[in-house]
Amino acid sequence: MTKVLILGAAGKIARQAIDQFLEQTDAYLTLYLRKSRRLLQRRGERVELIEGDVNDTRYLQAAALGQDIVYANLGGDDIENQARSVVAALEASGVRRLIWISTLGIYDEVPGAFGRWNHEQLDDGYLGPYSAAANVIESADLDYTIVRPAWLTDKDEVDYELTQKGEPFKGTEVSRKSVADLVVKLAQDPPRDIRASLGISKPGTEGDKPAWY
Repeated sequence: MTKVLILGAAGKIARQAIDQFLEQTDAYLTLYLRKSRRLLQRRGERVELIEGDVNDTRYLQAAALGQDIVYANLGGDDIENQARSVVAALEASGVRRLIWISTLGIYDEVPGAFGRWNHEQLDDGYLGPYSAAANVIESADLDYTIVRPAWLTDKDEVDYELTQKGEPFKGTEVSRKSVADLVVKLAQDPPRDIRASLGISKPGTEGDKPAWY
């Protein structure tokens, strides 16, 4: 049975991934979050809850011991510091496989008018920290996969395409359910896309900005 540690487990994508892990796999999940009461209803035979701060590296290291895969669904102004703590904890605990959720635009890979619009929306203190955090992950001696979603929707659909680092980003939007599907597939196939950075978007959504703007 695969053991998966989910960091930031109360996040919207993480909640979708928890559902899919439980429905589609036999994985044992450890949910790590600041306020465990938010997911008390998830506790069960295959689900353990740990209340903790990702920036507490020693505590995170203890939580990571014995895990096969760590899926990090983190955010915030201190995302670079969180990345450093995650890397240190995983290296110390001997866990190599990391799935890290980031965002589109960290490599200036979004072309055209949408790329310019994306910069206008995210340059004010958002893209910089996420780009720095991705650099921390990519500099680590870990078997990471970085996932860079387009603008997120709550549509009940799994419909996506991927681009690799160095390729122009496609599309303007993607469902959280689709991102969760990719996370679960990566966890089910650990050698897949090692040390890769994947852009994820819904096919056919190219445009100057997401449709709801």
